[in-house]
Amino acid sequence: MDFGRNFLDGRRILGKNKTFRGFLFGWGIGFLVGLADGLVFGFSQYGIMFSILTPLGALCGDLGGAFIKRRLNIAPGGLLPIVDQVDFVVGAILFSLPLGIVTLGLAATIMIITPPIHLLTNFLAFKSRLKSNPW
Repeated sequence: MDFGRNFLDGRRILGKNKTFRGFLFGWGIGFLVGLADGLVFGFSQYGIMFSILTPLGALCGDLGGAFIKRRLNIAPGGLLPIVDQVDFVVGAILFSLPLGIVTLGLAATIMIITPPIHLLTNFLAFKSRLKSNPW
């Protein structure tokens, strides 16, 4: 996604692992999950917009994490604890704020429960040989 370009520090802006194909696929899957959630639990006033903005925010948060990792000279796929577990959550929350449906309590709860779930699912994917590293 950075077109192979480097930032002012001479390092890649995002790295070779961040692609438009992956971004669009990730957004599409997130959007479909949002729609499925709306169908199962009922669409709120902002259901469609939430389904659009939340995965977009999550992916932009992930790009922000990649940008930080490149600045710290951490290779693509390398570990940056905490940032790797919450960058996408922060992005999703920030992008959904204009809808006025995420409360401080909900945001705090999401920030608390997501890291252990993220670590567990990544570890299980690693053990299942779906990922090359446990993070």
